[in-house]
Amino acid sequence: MQAKTFTMADLIRYTLVIAILIVFLFPIYWMVSTSFKPPPDILTRPPKWTFQPTLSNYVYAFEEANFALFLKNTLIVSVISSTIVIVLASLAAYSFARYNTGAGHLMFFFLTTRMMPGIAVIIPFFVIFKVIGGTAIGQALSLGLDRLGALVVCYTVFNLPFAIWLMHSFFQDIPRELEDSARLDGYSRLQVLWRVVLPLAVPGIAVTAIFTLIFSWNEFLFAFLLTRDVARTITVGVAGFWTQRGIMWGPLSAAATVCVVPMLVFALVLQRYIVRGLTFGAVRG
Repeated sequence: MQAKTFTMADLIRYTLVIAILIVFLFPIYWMVSTSFKPPPDILTRPPKWTFQPTLSNYVYAFEEANFALFLKNTLIVSVISSTIVIVLASLAAYSFARYNTGAGHLMFFFLTTRMMPGIAVIIPFFVIFKVIGGTAIGQALSLGLDRLGALVVCYTVFNLPFAIWLMHSFFQDIPRELEDSARLDGYSRLQVLWRVVLPLAVPGIAVTAIFTLIFSWNEFLFAFLLTRDVARTITVGVAGFWTQRGIMWGPLSAAATVCVVPMLVFALVLQRYIVRGLTFGAVRG
């Protein structure tokens, strides 16, 4: 087989790709490198490209700024809210896709709730959780201000419409004939959903889980206004390095790196599901 000739068009194309990668990846490189720089080397002009790495910024972020608590809170809230969203969205989306529940009106209502900006409902949420937090039930369920339960409820409410809309399209692309065959074999509706539909919709569920987890992980507005110290998340913790004496660039970069890396690793691990999910149903027989 004759080898492909490297043309000038290939050179231009690869050059553009490399240039675009540099533009998008350089801020991440700068953030990570700054997190390992000693304080005197961070604001030097011109910048120091070679330096003695140090973990002092990470030590300050986790020991002095209590960033480990923020990371734990974010992990708990994101995982719990995403799990609830996936379970509820799977049942709702399957109902909309197979039985046209609500004749399209209920589906449209869910979508309209996602269109509402968070800032428009933050005050009602604040008042509701302030009142509920003073009751015995609210304290038992951690549904009050500066409580993790309040963030779980907020993230579930705002991520559920998006998850339903996204998973609805995935369920529609699964052939009905497979479900009819399972029904002939004696499966109930729930057994068909559990043993036939959900395994086929794993790519779509994975994509939905990734998006909902990222939305919950990166959310700032509700975490900033509904928490103080106990339930503070990493996005609010990162903003805490902006002090009256100035910006603490080293600990800020270390905290931002800790905030970005878990979601980056999570997306890379599930990359094959992302590709399958985004192309799910793209080709029809």
